[in-house]
Amino acid sequence: MAKKSNYWIDYHTHHARCGHAVGSLEEYVVRGIEIGLSEIGLSDHMPLLHVNPKTYYPEMAMALDELPLYVEEAFALKEKYSGQIDVKVGLEGDYIEGWEAEIEKIILGYPWDYVIGSVHFLGEWDISDYRQVHNWEGQDVFAVYERYYKAIGQAAKTGFYDIIGHFDVIKRFGYSPGPAQVEETRALEHAALSAIAESGIAMELNASGLSKPCAEMFPSRRILESAIQLGIPLTVGSDAHDPLKLSEHLDVARATLYQLGVRELATFTKRQRRMIQLEQD
Repeated sequence: MAKKSNYWIDYHTHHARCGHAVGSLEEYVVRGIEIGLSEIGLSDHMPLLHVNPKTYYPEMAMALDELPLYVEEAFALKEKYSGQIDVKVGLEGDYIEGWEAEIEKIILGYPWDYVIGSVHFLGEWDISDYRQVHNWEGQDVFAVYERYYKAIGQAAKTGFYDIIGHFDVIKRFGYSPGPAQVEETRALEHAALSAIAESGIAMELNASGLSKPCAEMFPSRRILESAIQLGIPLTVGSDAHDPLKLSEHLDVARATLYQLGVRELATFTKRQRRMIQLEQD
């Protein structure tokens, strides 16, 4: 892969510690240097809080006792590779309704550069897990979407997060409300986007959807256009689960943003946002 000529960032990555990715943190950082990233965000999954990790689906997230080790290693890499790449120490912190106090404790307990707020779980159902697709059977799809976008809006309003992750990941496996509910579904999306805009936080364009059954980035171009109209700051992430996938499809993400008139991307240091120039590649 050719090195990047402009200022490239990738703010969404996962590593072996989470159980369902491969590659060490250092392998990601070294790979980032090899391909010419200016900044790499380490953003592994927050430990599971609301399910029993011993009896739930295996390999969902890092164990709670691994969290301080993850942070320690990430900051050591930040120092080791200073001057070669800017390592940002982050977390993808699930928003789970009813578990706000426990989530806040984790977020406030470490000196993160940024925290991604993502909704994977509706109750104990991880709607993004391929092993749980059977849970769609017999569901009122619109009702699931309603719960999901309500949770996105609640996440934005908590003040816990700097970035909302993969906004419409609910579409990952191709389930969507029927044609008769298009307008109602768009109203749900708009309400969630409005909550993000009102909160003043950023949102990511997550390119990984191009490799998923939905074959479309998170969010879709239509939703992305609405986010831009609302003035929501944007950043980009590959959601890589393998060092060799680092920055995958981010050329498409960056080109899409540029086509839509976006000229800045959000970056973070110690939870403070700084906008950097997005150049045409």
